[in-house]
Amino acid sequence: MTVALDRRRVLAVTRRHALVLRRAPQSWFDILVWPVVDTVIWGSIGVYAASQGGASGAGVAYMLSGVVLMHVLYQSNVATSTAFLQETWSRNLMNLMVTPLREGEFAAGVALYALGKLLVGLTMVGLAAWALYSFDITTAGLALVPVVAVLVLCGFAIAQVVVSVVLRFGNGAEIVTWGLLFVVVALSGAFYPPDALPAVLRPISAVLPTTHAFAAARASLDGDPFPWHQLALAAAGLLVILPLAVTFLVRSLAAFRRNGSITRYS
Repeated sequence: MTVALDRRRVLAVTRRHALVLRRAPQSWFDILVWPVVDTVIWGSIGVYAASQGGASGAGVAYMLSGVVLMHVLYQSNVATSTAFLQETWSRNLMNLMVTPLREGEFAAGVALYALGKLLVGLTMVGLAAWALYSFDITTAGLALVPVVAVLVLCGFAIAQVVVSVVLRFGNGAEIVTWGLLFVVVALSGAFYPPDALPAVLRPISAVLPTTHAFAAARASLDGDPFPWHQLALAAAGLLVILPLAVTFLVRSLAAFRRNGSITRYS
């Protein structure tokens, strides 16, 4: 039997983290500064390679589109993961667990907060690409909407794995928040086709839904018909990894309660 989520509790979680963001200027770094830094790094690499005859003009577009879409994955993952970590850093986890707040309500509230951060971060990286390199990601049209949806869901799935690992091993495992994300980005070919990867890594790349999402985006930028088969492969991958991530989180939370691991955060 499903239990309806309490809208007030969901919005309270969202508001709690929005207030933290508003009152902590350093928290704005990853949505205002980091997107611009990434754009400058990868955009400049693309421009330099093209000027040396080592890449076509399309290579610059691949770099910049890769930055924009990577930040979809990055923001959806990091915003969700760090919202949970904020509760552990502030020693607030015990307080949450003794309230009527359900896990699903907390997750929904954090997801709304993450979507807000995602919107701000994408706006910044899109503006930086347009202002600094005259690149407009919207030229790919509405074809990017399902690609973005896939990447957002993948980011949430990675975040669930991160939260699960932190529940099991404590705050010392929080490096997984960024480490696992960039392993996925490297294997997914965000800035290059998967064929550029070492042969031993290509089978791993092929099973990641993010790989097919990035490939679909590149095809759209090339002006080719939208590769629906790539989107279908990405959706099939999501149907596998999302239930696995949720199952891992549920079991980690059960072990967390059973072992009394809350004492790490109180």
